[in-house]
Amino acid sequence: MATSSNKKKIFNDPIYGFVSIPDELHFDIIEHPYFQRLRRIKQVSMTNLVYPGANHTRFAHSLGTMHLMRRAIQLLRGKGYEITDEELEAASLAILLHDSGHGPFSHTLENSIVQGVSHEELSLMVMQKFNEIHGGRLDKAIDIFTGKHPKGFLSKLISSQLDVDRIDYLKRDSFFTGVAEGSVNAERLLEMMEVVGNELAIEAKGIYSVESFLVARRIMYWQVYMHKAVLSAEYTLMKVLKRAKMLSQERDLFATPALSFFLKNQNAFDGSHDRDFVLDQFCQLDDYDVMTAVKAWRNDPDRVLSELCRRLTDRHLFRIEMRDSEFDPNYIKDIRKKIAKYYGWSLEEADFALLQGVSSNHAYHPKKPAINILYKDGTMKDISEASDQLNISVLSQPVVKHFICYPKELLL
Repeated sequence: MATSSNKKKIFNDPIYGFVSIPDELHFDIIEHPYFQRLRRIKQVSMTNLVYPGANHTRFAHSLGTMHLMRRAIQLLRGKGYEITDEELEAASLAILLHDSGHGPFSHTLENSIVQGVSHEELSLMVMQKFNEIHGGRLDKAIDIFTGKHPKGFLSKLISSQLDVDRIDYLKRDSFFTGVAEGSVNAERLLEMMEVVGNELAIEAKGIYSVESFLVARRIMYWQVYMHKAVLSAEYTLMKVLKRAKMLSQERDLFATPALSFFLKNQNAFDGSHDRDFVLDQFCQLDDYDVMTAVKAWRNDPDRVLSELCRRLTDRHLFRIEMRDSEFDPNYIKDIRKKIAKYYGWSLEEADFALLQGVSSNHAYHPKKPAINILYKDGTMKDISEASDQLNISVLSQPVVKHFICYPKELLL
């Protein structure tokens, strides 16, 4: 039997350097197939179609957030805040598993074949499963993840408008995409953290680091996550999966067993199947399942499915139009008719080549729990009030973009 000393491994992370696995429990969870599948799920979905270096995974991100969580707690302890070893372990496990419920291509899958359950709910299911396996040792981690732990600031380190999740993904995603403007000073932000009345706050001298963090988030959102080509690709994949799900109700379609299960079952998590079985099927899904199927479906007899898959694999993406307001319904109808005529499809089939959506973003949301700035006299202000820069009030306003995608050949 392996000794515990063999389980204290070290990862060499390109962002932080050496990241240590702190104990046996963390090691056993990381080694489990449910966690190892995160190696096969890209952190930023189809962004590599625009930024070729963006092939980093949710596995690396999860380890990064664990590292930042432990560093944040070390710094808070150094300032005199009482955080027990049990609470450190629980917070570390909670953030390690915070993304364990993500499926391949993340929100694309949520909106197409795995419906009625969010990735946060799935992450909680995975945590509960690990809690069963390890005899209740994740009870406190689950309390922190769900916001039920009495030390609420530990939950805020996982999920808030300035948490270790956001700090890591901004720093990591900017590194791998090469978008330098999206990078944030992780160490500075953690060094400036305080706890006031069970809430997180940032020392006033760290206000410029917070401003930079919010500006970086806005830049990354529109330049990377919501880049026009990325949107076009992700919405095309969503249509591919919806078409495949529709066809799977009528005939067998090439797919791995796990993907086939979700294609054939309309709402797999609705209680009609054993929950452990469905979770196990879900935790076998990764990017490879989806892209292997997409490659095979290029030659499917269904003309809609094959066309969409060819476009996706060849990066022959749909043209995208973005506007600040809604598109005229007559304009949409006209494009649908043109698509049907161009391909010789029915209007119902043409809908699969006409992608519509709305993207919106608050770099800082004024109606969510605030990022508080702590002054030396003990008073606190919301960052939007404390900042002397106009851009913070601007960043508090939502940016909403309506978009449609369609074959660029229609313009010829």
